[in-house]
Amino acid sequence: MAFVQNFPFFSIILSLFSGPLSSILGGKAAKRLNIAVISMIGIMSCAVLSFTISSGESYVYMMGHFPAPWGNEIRVGVLEASMAVFFCVIMLLCMLGGERERLAEIEPEKQNLYYIMVNLLLSSLLALIYTNDLFTAYVFVEINTISACGLIMIKQNGRNIEAATRYMIMSLLGSGLLLLGICFLYDLTGHLLMSNIKEQVQLLNESGDYHIPLLVSLSLMSVGLAIKSALYPFHAWLPDAYGYSTLSSAAILSSLVSKGYIFLLVKIFYRVVGFDIVRDSKVINVLFVFGVAGMIMGSVSAIKENNIRRMIAYSSVAQIGYIYMGFGLGTTAGVIASIYHIVSHAATKSLLFVAASGITEASGDSTDFFDLTGAGYRNKLAGVAFTVGSLSMVGFPMFAGFISKILFAQAAVESLHKVLPTLIALALSTILNAVYFMKTVIRIYTPEKKSVAAQKGHTMIRIMDNPVKSAALVCFILLNLILGLCSEPIVRLFQNGLNMFT
Repeated sequence: MAFVQNFPFFSIILSLFSGPLSSILGGKAAKRLNIAVISMIGIMSCAVLSFTISSGESYVYMMGHFPAPWGNEIRVGVLEASMAVFFCVIMLLCMLGGERERLAEIEPEKQNLYYIMVNLLLSSLLALIYTNDLFTAYVFVEINTISACGLIMIKQNGRNIEAATRYMIMSLLGSGLLLLGICFLYDLTGHLLMSNIKEQVQLLNESGDYHIPLLVSLSLMSVGLAIKSALYPFHAWLPDAYGYSTLSSAAILSSLVSKGYIFLLVKIFYRVVGFDIVRDSKVINVLFVFGVAGMIMGSVSAIKENNIRRMIAYSSVAQIGYIYMGFGLGTTAGVIASIYHIVSHAATKSLLFVAASGITEASGDSTDFFDLTGAGYRNKLAGVAFTVGSLSMVGFPMFAGFISKILFAQAAVESLHKVLPTLIALALSTILNAVYFMKTVIRIYTPEKKSVAAQKGHTMIRIMDNPVKSAALVCFILLNLILGLCSEPIVRLFQNGLNMFT
């Protein structure tokens, strides 16, 4: 075994143990450790991605001295490695972009607690990406939930505590349903390792035995993960959680946490049950209906909002709907489109949150829509970044969101019975996206009288006032352009990865 094949295991362990280590460090030292860990894991993930691309096949890494089914395994291919690289890049930029806000909003003695949560969150995301064991996945789902809850309530005010409580209640409901589904599946197959479960499920499907229990198990796991990823109508916790938490928390939660659950659902569909069985079960039809509903209702809710951060949060409900709609098409092309949208939405949503922070900073720290008048002139880089993110969400050519919508439209053509509702939903959602994002862009570039600006405490923000956030915004813009202009090799990479996935 090549040494690089150990890197996925090293990445999980490194991020897992850096959490407790942060507890004995001061805030500044914990921050340096966190940045170093994310960067190191990103570099190792790049090496793993290069190895899997050159080898052309996935590999299984056995932890300990006991083979399956007694031991634990992780499985690594192109898709897993590419997701790990992307998650590390987004998390690093989110942490850099929200550095000043963390210092201002989190008490000094709690700074290191924040980095404990971030390190544990990264560990859980990596485990969800790599694990080949279903119960291990559940354990890290819970670690992910607790860490995310800590990121929401770290500010310790009434709004955040309420949002964290609501998030915890909904997440525990989703976790409970997921665990029930895993228990049923274990009772039917006698295995927890994904590859072994799939073998038994295929035999049960061929024999026709236990068809209803298998359907119940698949339904429970799908609904559980749908609740945890805020699929409409299970999104009630989302606006407050994203809207009132500190900047880094909002950016990480919106761009990464829900995507980890969705990636686990892809693994369940392909590596645990088998996508042919999932398609025949009609569960995807339910996901399709709720996905389309989320695309529309999330956008309608965003239009009604006058708080820019809550508006961006409601937009996430619509974008999660896109992903589940892609699954619901029941085709490989639909899944590829959803995986690409996981990447494009994560890059764009974190860009929007960081840019919105710069806009509100130039508007007397007000998130109210009407106070943002002229903010694009007071903070020029944030205004440009928010415009780029908005155009991407609407689906303007050259940006990541455009490629996602093209892929969804192409995938819809392959699903004859769903092509019309998919195209109608895409068109309607695009129009609604344009309504609330473009009206915000127009608002921030509407000139404001100097006397009014002075009265409201509006200030000019220059790039060098916060060079770290400015650098993060530039990187986010470049990432969005790369996803929009160089999509073909990325799509091909995901296709190869999905072929290895099965």
